[in-house]
Amino acid sequence: MSDVRNPSPSGAGSAATRPYDALLLLSFGGPEAPEDVVPFLENVTRGRGIPKERLKEVGKHYFLFGGVSPINEQNRELLAGLRKDLAEHGLDLPVYWGNRNWAPYLVDTLREIATDGHRRIAVLATSAYAGYSGCRQYRENLADALAVLAEEGLPELRVDKLRHFHNHPGFVEPMIDATMAALAALPAEVRDGARLAFTTHSIPEAMAESSGAPDDPARGRPGGAYVAQHLDVAQLIAAAVAERTGVADRRCELVFQSRSGAPHIPWLEPDICDHLEAQHADGAPAVVMVPIGFVSDHMEVKYDLDTEAVAKAAELGLPVGRAATVGADPRFTAAVRELVLERAAAERGEEPARCALGRLGAGHDVCAVACCPNPRAPRPAAAER
Repeated sequence: MSDVRNPSPSGAGSAATRPYDALLLLSFGGPEAPEDVVPFLENVTRGRGIPKERLKEVGKHYFLFGGVSPINEQNRELLAGLRKDLAEHGLDLPVYWGNRNWAPYLVDTLREIATDGHRRIAVLATSAYAGYSGCRQYRENLADALAVLAEEGLPELRVDKLRHFHNHPGFVEPMIDATMAALAALPAEVRDGARLAFTTHSIPEAMAESSGAPDDPARGRPGGAYVAQHLDVAQLIAAAVAERTGVADRRCELVFQSRSGAPHIPWLEPDICDHLEAQHADGAPAVVMVPIGFVSDHMEVKYDLDTEAVAKAAELGLPVGRAATVGADPRFTAAVRELVLERAAAERGEEPARCALGRLGAGHDVCAVACCPNPRAPRPAAAER
């Protein structure tokens, strides 16, 4: 429990963070030893009837890295960064960490939060965008865990998920710097002609289309809010890179990775490896992959980009670079603090300034019941109205 527990849990919080008396870092989770891999994948795919032999096949990606996903260690770094930032700004807000699919499990962390005496919890999910997997599924997991606590007779907790942070400067600006660093690492002769491939997790087209609230103006066509939000971030980064490099006509595109669904179901395309082939055929001198869809360098970045896509580029003889994710960048931890203070002020009936870049503006605080519907069957979700 040393990863999760706060050094000195406090039930009071600070005046600026009230009504919140705790912050929960909610993430996906990942295996931390070879023997964890298949049980972890069973957690991820529970209820879908996927055979264990198929899970062992998928698990080979993890075994390339010793059976350890980097996500938990990266969350420990983010947890430490959040605690440090809050303390440096005089905010007495304890920070906890729970995962959907591996220890520390969400239900155990919420049980600890309740036992420590906290009742009103702000939740940061490590997913920046609208969509079922990146938003509603986390809220369904919260509802499931809260139901378990209610059955155990523990005090009722109220959880509020912080808004999507894809266009917050604390997320965008580290990505701009990381893209510039990846360009600078390319050979000088290909740097100015290098193209940018903004990557994110592919999802079924139907899920993309239904992402966001039905009446949300951020929902573009085609693609709903999921694609519209990614395009907005990509345009912000591309514009900043053009200004800093003086290259105004650099080719940029949003591409996808990590497809895992049945072949007959349409998913968002193009895939990053197909994109690299197309860029090479089109005469691109180099490509920089910019993983705007991910908060940290977890397995889908380390394998799908750093291993699989880099191998494809080497096969093609195409120079590639990869921008770092935001991870525990101090600008990101500061952004989380700002989001907590913003939401706390709104809950107190104030009208806080809402920091956001791009054309879409700050997202909603509370998800509508019809947001990002479950593609299989309706399920209860927390933090909605």
